[in-house]
Amino acid sequence: MATVHPAQLGRFFEDFVVGDTYQHPLGRTISEADSTWFTLLTCNTNQNHFNADLAQSNPITQGRIIVNSGLTVALVLGLSVIDMSQNAVANLGWTDIKLTHPVYVGDTIYAESMCTDKRESSSRPEMGIITMKTRGLNQDGDEIVSWMRSVMIPKRTSGIGQDYFPAAKTGPLVAPDA
Repeated sequence: MATVHPAQLGRFFEDFVVGDTYQHPLGRTISEADSTWFTLLTCNTNQNHFNADLAQSNPITQGRIIVNSGLTVALVLGLSVIDMSQNAVANLGWTDIKLTHPVYVGDTIYAESMCTDKRESSSRPEMGIITMKTRGLNQDGDEIVSWMRSVMIPKRTSGIGQDYFPAAKTGPLVAPDA
């Protein structure tokens, strides 16, 4: 009989190793619509994010519309979730957020994280605390943002985030007759 690999995303506390770096598998190109929609959604009225004429006078943007830094942070965080916090039950803190390079419409963003600390939770024995340094890179390898973040991650023995795939009422999947 063939092996069934149960649905599982992300890592559990036991899977993390202090010092390991996780290069997150997805990259994302930021479109003009992404930048404009996020800026409107967050009520950010800085015209450098949506007024090309005004952006011409900004020496930092080199005449280009700059992506809202909130979008940059949110995107890099999202890219890191699959490896670092897919199974997290809580974000515990963020520190040292640094925006180190401008991001423009058309840039493709990547992310990587390093596990910098790992400890069992003193108040919840079925959980652990992972601390990581995450950074975002553009397509040229420029570091655009970085931060430290701590999350509470369940241990496998907790059962959290596991066995959620429904059992088919018609029984197991079978190969067609050859």
